[in-house]
Formats: sequence, structure tokens, C-alpha cells
Amino acid sequence: MGSSMPILRALFQLGVRYMTLTHNHHVPWADSATQEPRLGGLSRFGEEVVREMNRLGMVVDLSHVAADTMRHALDVSTAPIMFSHSSAYAVCPSPRNVPDDVLQRLRANQGICMVTFVPAFVNHDVAQWVREAIDAAQAAGVDPNDWKAFEAFRAASLPETPVATLTDVADHLDHVRDIAGIDHVGIGGDFDGTTVLPEGLGDVSTYPALIAELQRRGWSEDDLVKLTWHNARRVLHDVGAHAADLRTQRGPSYARIDELDADVAPLTRS
Repeated sequence: MGSSMPILRALFQLGVRYMTLTHNHHVPWADSATQEPRLGGLSRFGEEVVREMNRLGMVVDLSHVAADTMRHALDVSTAPIMFSHSSAYAVCPSPRNVPDDVLQRLRANQGICMVTFVPAFVNHDVAQWVREAIDAAQAAGVDPNDWKAFEAFRAASLPETPVATLTDVADHLDHVRDIAGIDHVGIGGDFDGTTVLPEGLGDVSTYPALIAELQRRGWSEDDLVKLTWHNARRVLHDVGAHAADLRTQRGPSYARIDELDADVAPLTRS
């Protein structure tokens, strides 16, 4: 969105219905999970972005953001939020995952955590291997956030990665259900975001195997309906309905980042 409210509104008019606040790098107004903290969450302009997304009916997606950004966005948002592809930090301590205190807040927020299948986010051994691989890449002058360069370095220089499995993913689904509640868990596979997938979850044809594993663990038919489609659909509906109400109360935001964040040091890329 280029730190521009008019561009945000244009994207909404073009059909965009959710936006991930950051990717692997910070944006000028929000901290990412995979860089050293800069703002400690959102800037004042970042808070205004969340409010404007609420007014538009665009879901605030908190996958990829730092834990403090998650908490800050939940403080600001009056509409349900979403983690489109994140797993549980308590099960696998990756910075891309969601801490329990944030999962607990989804109950009041009425949001959703959609569990991803990315091996480094679901399996502890893979996560540890990735941390070591990142250290090795940085020592060799390779940016771990440059996906192509990092993958090439990994393939050429590092031993084969440990393996994640379908049961790892099921463990995360169990944990999110236990902490956030059955109304706040979904599936966010991220098949197009990784080159490696857990054993047993290589493509969408394997979803029935995941569902069978959850049934074996005691998930009911109603639980599985909520997991596979109802919860995500509800969030989209509720965000839209909340926006319709907000638009009767206030007009568009014309906030400018150079005004609200005048005291924030400019973001620089290394």
C-alpha cells in the first residue's frame, strides 16, 4: 500500500479483502517477526492503518508480524483479525508462530488462527535446523530473507533438513483449539509459500488424511466443519458487517505517515 491510505482504499475497491501487515521485512509502520524490533509493534500511522482497514472491511492479517505487533494490532482493532498462515509458538518456538497469550485474545476478538504446514513452523527439530542455517548463511554473507539466495545456499552447503509430518500439524491444530477455542482455528496450508512440506501433506489431495487424524484424536463433525470453512467464513462476514456499521460513524482516514510518524526514524534496508 506504499504507506498511503488512498492506495489502501483503491486496493479495497479492486477487491482486496485482507492484507498482511508485513512480510519478512519491517514496513515503515509495523515490525515483522523476522527482523530485530524497530518500533515495538505499530507506529501511530500503523494504528491508523488498522482502523481504516476496520472501516473498509479489510481483514487485518497478523501472520509474519512480530509478537508485539500482534498484541498492538489487537489493542487497536475493533474487528476480528486473522492469522492466515501461522502455527502455535508453544508447540514450535518459531518467531513466525503465535504465542499463547495472543491465541487467548482471539476469543474476545472473535478472530482466527489458520495453522500453516511450513515444516520450520510446525516441527521443533526443523525450526532448530533453520535457526542454525540462518546463522550459517549470515556468516557467509547471504541474506536469509532473500528466499532464492538462501535456498541456493542451503542446498549447496548444508546437510539435509529434518522432516516434519502430518501429525506435527495436527498437534498445532489441537493446541490452537485448546487455547483459542474451536471457533477460532482454521487451516492455512501455505502450499505456494514453501518448497518443502510435511510428510503426508504434499498437496491438497492429502487433506482427508489430516481430517482422519483429527477424527482419531476426537474432533467432532461440528468441530471439523468449523475448522475447514465455517470459522474463516464467519470472520469475513463479521469484518464486513462491522465495517458497514463503522462507515455510518466516520468517514475515510486521510492520515499521512510523514505527519503521524514525524518523530520515527526512517526505515532503511540493510
